[in-house]
Amino acid sequence: MQPTATPLRTVVITGASTGIGAACALELAARGWRVFAGVRRTTDGEHLTKEGGGNIVPLQLDVTSSEHLAAAVDTVRAATGDAGLDGLVNNAGIALSGPLEFVPLEDFKAMFEVNVFGLIAATQAFLPLLRTARGRIVLTGSNSGFWCEPFLAGYGGTKHAVEAIGDSLRIELDPWGIETVIVEPGMIRTPIWDKSKAATQSVLDRLPEPCKTLYGDRLNRLSEVSDKALRVAIPPQKVAVAVTHVLEAKRPKTRYRVGLDSKLQAKLRPLLPDRWRDAINKAIIGLK
Repeated sequence: MQPTATPLRTVVITGASTGIGAACALELAARGWRVFAGVRRTTDGEHLTKEGGGNIVPLQLDVTSSEHLAAAVDTVRAATGDAGLDGLVNNAGIALSGPLEFVPLEDFKAMFEVNVFGLIAATQAFLPLLRTARGRIVLTGSNSGFWCEPFLAGYGGTKHAVEAIGDSLRIELDPWGIETVIVEPGMIRTPIWDKSKAATQSVLDRLPEPCKTLYGDRLNRLSEVSDKALRVAIPPQKVAVAVTHVLEAKRPKTRYRVGLDSKLQAKLRPLLPDRWRDAINKAIIGLK
């Protein structure tokens, strides 16, 4: 009698072109998962396919596009049939920084469109397939979601929203055995920060002169501190290991903090008065 083949586990990862998403795709593919990797550019998909040992299928996926999401669901449904979807990693995200007083409202809206509304749209689109397989949902949060630094109000606001979404969704989907888990990385060495720095500089270049007069010195200090922090940031593979654990563990925790900074801030957050936390943030950046 032939042994029964182990069913192929399938996961969809949004924002898989680079950084945390790409690391998750490669880690899961190496462990035998079939990975549908959401990418924006064909070249990113080709690179992942080459590196993934045949287990990665690129999806042209912009989470803000209903047409992209509908096509992605059709592709995954055709591949999985009656088995459904075992995991959805909501990782797509963008980051911009700058003083709330002057950053254009459309830039704040752009972050929420991808980091929050795109996450919701992707979750809604894939939930029927996840319910079939009793799959799991992973939300990529951030330490900025519970310990937000100055000049990151928009990004931190989106990640704070992810915290609330995860807490609510975890209970809503409990009747179907669908686990919802938040992964909260600290400073991770990924291209998002290079992209963010370039995008932020573009924003700052467009800001009025009063902004530069009022905030210029403080923004320069923030940039210097960020550059130093990135030199000791941990690699995205650390997050990929945590995400893999979430998808494979019998009973995952509701949250996983990745990186010493995220773990330490999570411990201190409920213990410190707000003014003390403000003082720590100002001291780290060198603000008066």
